[in-house]
This record gives sequence, C-alpha cells and structure tokens, in this order.
Amino acid sequence: MAAQPKPRIKVPKEAKAGEVVSIKTLISHEMESGQRKDKDGKVIPRKIINKFACEFNGAPVFSCDIDPAISANPYFEFSAKLTESGTFKFTWIDDDGAIYTDEQKITVN
Repeated sequence: MAAQPKPRIKVPKEAKAGEVVSIKTLISHEMESGQRKDKDGKVIPRKIINKFACEFNGAPVFSCDIDPAISANPYFEFSAKLTESGTFKFTWIDDDGAIYTDEQKITVN
C-alpha cells in the first residue's frame, strides 16, 4: 500500500442532552480480498481492516467484524444518544496487526 490508511470522521461539535447524533466514519484502505491476481498471475495477499469499534468515554457504542467482501475505503454511519460531554474513540484493526485510531470530542449542553 502506498500510503498509510487515513481515518475521516464526522461528529457534531455540540449536542443537546438526550439528543441522538449521527456519526460517520471512513478510512482510506484498499481492502485487498486475497482473491485477485497480479499481472504475473500471483495471488495478491489478503489485507483488510477486519474490525472496527467506537467507544464514548470508554463505553462501547458500536463495533463490527469486517469480511473481505466489503469495498475499499470502508464507510460506517451509526447513531448515539448522548447525556454528557466526552470523547469518541474510533479504532480500526488491520490483518497485519496495525491499529489505526482517532478521537473526536463533543460538548453536550
């Protein structure tokens, strides 16, 4: 892979107590399934992000296991109902053991 996978996240900066907010994540990653061949006929090794998780102030919000059938640059959108200000932590785990993380803060009024 030419470049390190880069997470992009959209979390509102502010929300009202009890409001349900939408969270959008995308990570740039080629998601090679291990089923294609290169120009010489050799199998291109599998290299996918196989797990994604989101926590808010240390509590789980959303997580999933990812299979090779997902497209490149996996995108997830989910919701969370917030009662306090805090930090979302996002974690993507790659087949090779690499871990990519990002954090976003939100203020609840």
